Amino acid sequence: MPFEGDVVVSPIPPEGRRWTLVEPFRYHGNDETFDVPAGFTTDFASVPRIFVWLLPRYGRWTQAAVLHDYLWSVADDGELSKFDADGLFLRALRELEVPFLRRWIMWAAVRWAAGPRTWFERGPVPVLKMLAVSIPTLAVVAVPALVILVALLVGAVCEFVLYGILRLVHRDRRKQVNAPDAGEVLST
Repeated sequence: MPFEGDVVVSPIPPEGRRWTLVEPFRYHGNDETFDVPAGFTTDFASVPRIFVWLLPRYGRWTQAAVLHDYLWSVADDGELSKFDADGLFLRALRELEVPFLRRWIMWAAVRWAAGPRTWFERGPVPVLKMLAVSIPTLAVVAVPALVILVALLVGAVCEFVLYGILRLVHRDRRKQVNAPDAGEVLST
C-alpha cells in the first residue's frame, strides 16, 4: 500500500469545517516519499455543497484528498507544481481503488480549481482531458445540482424568515434559580 498511517483528525472549532491532522502519515510515490505532518489543516475533499451527493467530502479517497491539500500547500516552493500535485492525487485515487469515473471527475475538478495559469502548463492535452471528463459529467450532474441549489436557497430563505419571526415573538423566560444549600442533598 502506498500510504503509511491513517488520517486521524481533530475538528477546528467553532463550525468544524476544517480539521487538524493529529497524526502524520506518509505517501510513497514512484521516486519520492511525501510526509504529511501532524498539525496540517485540511477540509478533506473540497467539494461544493451542491455536489456532495455525488462526491462526499470524505470516503475511500480521504487520504488522497488530505495528501492533495498538503501538496498544494507546498506547491509554490518550487519542488512541486500544482499540476504534479494533481497528478499524484489521481494516482493515489487509483491506488486507493476509487472507481474510474469518480477519480477522473475528482481529478478534473482539482485541475479546474488550479486556475487558468496552470491549465496549459503541460500543453493542451490535459485541458482536453479536463473537457472530456467535465462536459459529460456536467450533462449528467447539472439537473440534480440545480434542484439541490434551489432547495438550498429555499431552505436558507425559510430559515432566515423563521429566525426573524422567532426573534420577534421570543419572550425572556429566564427563571431565577436558587442555588442549593451547602448541606442539602439533591435526589434524582
